[in-house]
Amino acid sequence: MSDRHPHDHRPHAHPHDHRPHGSPGPRHRLAHLLTPHSHETAEKLDPALESSARGMRALWVSLAVLGATALAQAAVVAVSGSVALLGDTVHNAADALTAVPLGIAFVLGRRAATRRFTYGYGRAEDLAGLVIVLTIAASAAFAGWAAVGRLLEPRPVAQVPAVALAALLGFAGNEWVARYRIRVGREIGSAALVADGLHARTDGFTSLAVLLGAGGSALGWHLADPIVGLAITAAIVLVLRDAAREVFRRVLDAVDPALVDRAERAVRAVPGVRGVGELRLRWIGHRLRAELAVVVDGEATLRQAHAIAVEAEHALLHAVPRLTAALVHADPAPAPGEADPHLPLAHHAVA
Repeated sequence: MSDRHPHDHRPHAHPHDHRPHGSPGPRHRLAHLLTPHSHETAEKLDPALESSARGMRALWVSLAVLGATALAQAAVVAVSGSVALLGDTVHNAADALTAVPLGIAFVLGRRAATRRFTYGYGRAEDLAGLVIVLTIAASAAFAGWAAVGRLLEPRPVAQVPAVALAALLGFAGNEWVARYRIRVGREIGSAALVADGLHARTDGFTSLAVLLGAGGSALGWHLADPIVGLAITAAIVLVLRDAAREVFRRVLDAVDPALVDRAERAVRAVPGVRGVGELRLRWIGHRLRAELAVVVDGEATLRQAHAIAVEAEHALLHAVPRLTAALVHADPAPAPGEADPHLPLAHHAVA
């Protein structure tokens, strides 16, 4: 006996398309894109939509802070002619603009699943994460190119106090944004937002390079700026490695093994569950989905097996953070001499 029980972790949620009969017009399509879909009342905000809203808020706040920082630095570049500070300004502006692909991803993630995109659009966050990783790589290449160019043609830095102040401003702005993005990203489970926070941190390192280079130039050591720039390029590459690893793991459906252990313990504690078979977890954007098989009494009725599956899913939703849906399959406990009921599927197994 088996039972498959899909369930959204929302009261009265149903996995169907919300489109009306007939072909929707442009106004409806625009509203469908921008409006979250839920069967809940207005007083209850879906946790998944709430996390998307927090992600959007983090992006807009970061964009405002980094935009203001870049504008202030640009003003100093105009009066000082500092090439190093110009590079830092470009970094900050680029980091602010990474909010665009993430913002698009969060908006797409609010769309309801369709018959084509049956899991929804949460994977758009992973694509945004790839764009951010490429942006960090471009920042590292630009920083290295600028450092090598200055090393080959050293020149003094003018208006050192103003440049130093702008560099401190750049570091403070980027570090604040980095901490904010990383904290929110980890709380809502968005690898892309965490990667974007790491990117902001790399730009903070670049600002420190400008500060140290300006200090060396003030002491008459013109090679200080390019040498420190090369060291910061290496630091950016290390951050790039961490960000790329996190994003690519998410793309390949990697999860923390501790989550799998927690899920297994929660299901094994459910009355009526005799064992846990295959258990899979995967991220879709910043939300988790689960698929698992549980072993129940072979003499249990269909209703009893269904009730056990529902209780197993309920336990999972409480035990695993950010899990929004689970598909539970109930297998009967094997009886002596009984053939494996899954034998007809054996030849479909992938080696």
